[in-house]
Amino acid sequence: MKKVIVIAAGLGFEDLDRRHLLKMEGLEFKAGKSVFPALTCVAQASLRTGSMSREHGIVSNGFYFRDLKKTLFWEQSSSLVEGERVWKNFRASGKKVGMYFWQQSMGEDVDTIISPAPVHKHDGGMVMSNYTKPTGMSDILSKVCGNFPLYRYWGPLASAKVGRKVIENFIAMTEAHEMDVSLIYLPTLDYEAQRFGPASKAADKAILEFRHQLASLAAYCSRTGSSLTVIGDYAIGEVVHPPAFPNTLLRKRGFLNVRKIKGGAYLDLCSSRAFAMCDHEIAHVYVSDPSDIEKVMKIFVESGEYESVELKRDQPWAHKRAGEILLCAKKGSWCSYPWWEDNDEAPDYASHVDIHSKPGYDPCELFFGSIIPPSTSLDQSRIKGTHGRESLVAWASTERDFDYCDMAKIFQ
Repeated sequence: MKKVIVIAAGLGFEDLDRRHLLKMEGLEFKAGKSVFPALTCVAQASLRTGSMSREHGIVSNGFYFRDLKKTLFWEQSSSLVEGERVWKNFRASGKKVGMYFWQQSMGEDVDTIISPAPVHKHDGGMVMSNYTKPTGMSDILSKVCGNFPLYRYWGPLASAKVGRKVIENFIAMTEAHEMDVSLIYLPTLDYEAQRFGPASKAADKAILEFRHQLASLAAYCSRTGSSLTVIGDYAIGEVVHPPAFPNTLLRKRGFLNVRKIKGGAYLDLCSSRAFAMCDHEIAHVYVSDPSDIEKVMKIFVESGEYESVELKRDQPWAHKRAGEILLCAKKGSWCSYPWWEDNDEAPDYASHVDIHSKPGYDPCELFFGSIIPPSTSLDQSRIKGTHGRESLVAWASTERDFDYCDMAKIFQ
């Protein structure tokens, strides 16, 4: 039997339970414990390796490359994920695996791939395109499905309906290249829950859209004789408190330095003694001099703004890429990357969609700002949903012996 596995962003068990939606489209959803940190790239790396961050090396959605003294978010090379894949023996036996819209899938040792890969033009704007394996499928998918609307995948115009395009591209690919196991990522539930909160009317509408997409996948599975498994990667919690600003605190205490360029304060990682790479509810704090670690830790403990301040020892997240300290915001709060308090100091990229080079995840990119030409918001108070702490996710499967705690079983 062919198998379809869907990783659904923000599919929280409690969100379904309070809406009386634990049974949908022939699936009965159960509760499972998320990974920690409960972030997109971490969860997807854990599912494909059956290991934790300290083994597979994906410590958040971003990376701090110490040798380069540079942060990069949402990098897509599969080589960043360390460890053996759970499908290794499955493919060695002659079976085929496809990955569609998963993070860090480019170059992965699978048979077919679709991953958003726009071309940024020198004169501004971008060419919407997907990276595909086989390479020639990119043009074919564009003709069959139209250009993939990346502006609906992230940014102020991001829409739950983009999941329909994900499914459309997946079906078109598998009709040309049949797979034994297909791995799909659906961002459908992510946007409105972060913008307006997981219990908002906008989130209700997103779940109705998710049901529509689930019905489409269930119909495809029925038509092709495939089993269907749906797994949440994290649950989104409600934001009820202002965010914490660890970099502002580090700057005030003299550990973080900036370069002033045309009035903007640009982060200087070459001279900073410490900085925080923020990602939703958690932040990795990198400290260049080991003698400063205890001092920096004391600053965050005494601030009283964090639920936990942990030194890197043998925790599940303690890979060499991780920071020397890990912060977890108080429940209902999150960690925001800015190191400035006056928006006149905000660097140019702060008010634009710049997911790859901002030294922190910026959910404010989901809102338009007030600067012309179209910009993104600088107002962190608009964010009403977040994630990162361990949470209860929802999962369901028509595969009888599927075990949520052991992804490898799906490849037996």
